[in-house]
Amino acid sequence: MGKVTGFMEYKRSPLRYRNPAERLKDWREVAYLPNEEILREQASRCMDCAVPFCQNGSTLSGMTTGCPVYNLIPEWNDLIYKGNWKEAYERLKMTNPFPEFTGRACPAPCEGGCVASLYESPVTIKNIERAIIDRAFEEGWAHPSPPAYHTGKKVAVIGSGPAGLACAAELNQKGHDVTVYERSDRIGGLLTYGIPKMKIEQHIVDRRVKLLAEEGVRFITGVEVGKHDAIEHLRSEYDAVVLCIGATLPRDLTIPGRGLQGIHFAMEYLHLNTKSLLDSNLDDGKYISAKGLDVIVIGGGDTATDCISTALRQDCKSLVQFDIYPQRPDQRRKGNPWPQYPIIHKLDFGQEEAMQRFGRDPRSFATSAVEFLGDETGRIVGVRSHSLNHHKEVIPDTEQVWPAQLVLLAIGFQGPEPQLPDKLNVQLNQRLTISTNSRSYQTNVEGVFSAGDARRGQSLIVWAIQEGKEAAEECHQYITGVSP
Repeated sequence: MGKVTGFMEYKRSPLRYRNPAERLKDWREVAYLPNEEILREQASRCMDCAVPFCQNGSTLSGMTTGCPVYNLIPEWNDLIYKGNWKEAYERLKMTNPFPEFTGRACPAPCEGGCVASLYESPVTIKNIERAIIDRAFEEGWAHPSPPAYHTGKKVAVIGSGPAGLACAAELNQKGHDVTVYERSDRIGGLLTYGIPKMKIEQHIVDRRVKLLAEEGVRFITGVEVGKHDAIEHLRSEYDAVVLCIGATLPRDLTIPGRGLQGIHFAMEYLHLNTKSLLDSNLDDGKYISAKGLDVIVIGGGDTATDCISTALRQDCKSLVQFDIYPQRPDQRRKGNPWPQYPIIHKLDFGQEEAMQRFGRDPRSFATSAVEFLGDETGRIVGVRSHSLNHHKEVIPDTEQVWPAQLVLLAIGFQGPEPQLPDKLNVQLNQRLTISTNSRSYQTNVEGVFSAGDARRGQSLIVWAIQEGKEAAEECHQYITGVSP
């Protein structure tokens, strides 16, 4: 490493956020990078650790630690410390086709496995990754690289989220003619309509899609395969099909009062808001508004935080977030040792914004909704809850009623919507995700593959990208008959 004592000389300088009072007034990205001097100092904190857990994605105790796309993190950290930005970009793109997405929306399991955290705190890997790719676009290093030859083979990729785009990019580079089908009106899937623009502005998605199109990938929007385009046409037209349709079937909360008006799944709420924002800057009114309403968000993950930040920008009256888990500790517990992903208390950008608006953290920990309460017109007016102990058992005499005219369910996803797999005769497994052969991406149907959340279940954006890459390699071997 260029500076072997960097981790002792410099403290961690985390991602910087715009002032909550200011950023609540718009839909632009909430985070910004520090200047180059600080970034190089932060890169110098990368140790000559010999065993870089950061760059090898592993599952420990059911959680990811390290980087699933096997980023060469120590190498590009060293290059950034030395000021060699273009070389760092060349290293980064060797493993990650979309670092602008992971550098913004990944929870950074690489940092959870960073050896420097044993001394003081992990290297700001995610920030540096984002800085490298943003610099590459600014300098023109990220330019189209069409394949040198074409095989004449044709592949259809269904779904344009991170798995679908990664799969399409890899197959295109191998010389195949790739067509990506997207049922929405814009390319990007989760990147466009699932993640609010405060985390990934749309021009970040669009510039990558434009680059892929210039490299030869064909995009078709507004077409739902199996509904607008016949399955028979798909199978006869293409040599292989890859299903990257995501895990978009939401988990429901079937408690009394579920049929009341004003209760919505999180993704319905987020999708409609983003579409209206992109179509008309919200002037068309075609979205679910939280303006002047008491809002309850049920769920404790990233999607719940996205609902919070969206409701705040819509000028909600009040905001509460139910989290069934107790508040996490500020430091790792003994049962959560390094290099496992740290389960600790965090204040995400949405909760920080709620504190700015209402003066408190919106989360009610160890809280479970047990009944939705309605009025005579059938609309939601409140939620009845109970507190839970560490075993998720109801604590007696802890009943509480919360006012609510809008409830958003952000409690995860069951798996892919089953219509397309059914029409293709693709089997699902017990987890309701697409079943593939052991250690493989091929389904029970010849020439049909699957990758990302549709196969894996709800997971990280970085896993979706890696699955897309690996499925592309397997699909390439299938249609060319070439073994690895």
